[in-house]
Amino acid sequence: MSDSNEPPIDESEEIAYLRSTPVETVLGNHFFVLLQLAALQLSMTPPNLSGAQLVIDTIAAMLQAGGERLGEHVALYRNALAEVQQLYVRAAAPPAN
Repeated sequence: MSDSNEPPIDESEEIAYLRSTPVETVLGNHFFVLLQLAALQLSMTPPNLSGAQLVIDTIAAMLQAGGERLGEHVALYRNALAEVQQLYVRAAAPPAN
C-alpha cells in the first residue's frame, strides 16, 4: 500500500536513464550506494557486523567478477572497499581496556 502523498514513480525515466547510461557508470553508482550502506551498518550502536559483512562480501564479489571491465574507476572502487573493510576490522575489534 503506497502513501497517497508520494508522487508516482515514473518508470519510463528510470528505463531511459538505464538505456542511455554506460553499464560501468550504473555499476559504479551502485558500488557507492553499497559502500554507504556498509558504513551505515558499521556506524550503528552496536555495529551491525553481520549486515556490514554481507554488503562488503557482495561488493568484493562484484569487483572480482567485473575486474578491469568496470572501467577507469575500478581502482577507486577497490580503494573505497579497502577503507570500509578497515572500518569493519576496527568495529569488530574488542574494546581496549
